[in-house]
Amino acid sequence: MTVASKPTSAATPAVRVLNLAGIDYTLHSFDHDPSTRRYGTEAADKLGVGSDQVFKTLMIQVDGEPVTALVPVSGQLDLKGLASTRGAKKAQLAGVAETERRTGYPVGGVSPFGQRHAVPVVIDRTALEHSSVFVSAGRRGLEIEIRPEDLVMLTNAQVGKIAALD
Repeated sequence: MTVASKPTSAATPAVRVLNLAGIDYTLHSFDHDPSTRRYGTEAADKLGVGSDQVFKTLMIQVDGEPVTALVPVSGQLDLKGLASTRGAKKAQLAGVAETERRTGYPVGGVSPFGQRHAVPVVIDRTALEHSSVFVSAGRRGLEIEIRPEDLVMLTNAQVGKIAALD
């Protein structure tokens, strides 16, 4: 992979984090259709990659504490699996307003990098089955392609079985 060169002024916080870390990644952009609500599926389709390789970033409350969960768009978050992975009893999705306030990103463009408030990250173990995965770069229509090992390392993520795959 190569580092995409973008002017720093146009870079999202996520891209700035990757540039500062010196991590190899590729930035992919596509024309986002504003009527689309399945952002991850749209990214997979427009980038021509499998939906199991594109990971959606979700803000979750686990025993009342915020956690960022990354699961492939080909499946759904297993809330019980996430709670179990975190050694907790209960997990539930955070609301749109809370997600946007806490991360600083719009829903559909939430990146695991450069969030306004750092929280624990949990990534579904299927990410490690790929040579690269795609996560949002901080806005709709902009994706980061990165090695899953670098994603885990940079986010200090816990890896677990947190997706129910279709």
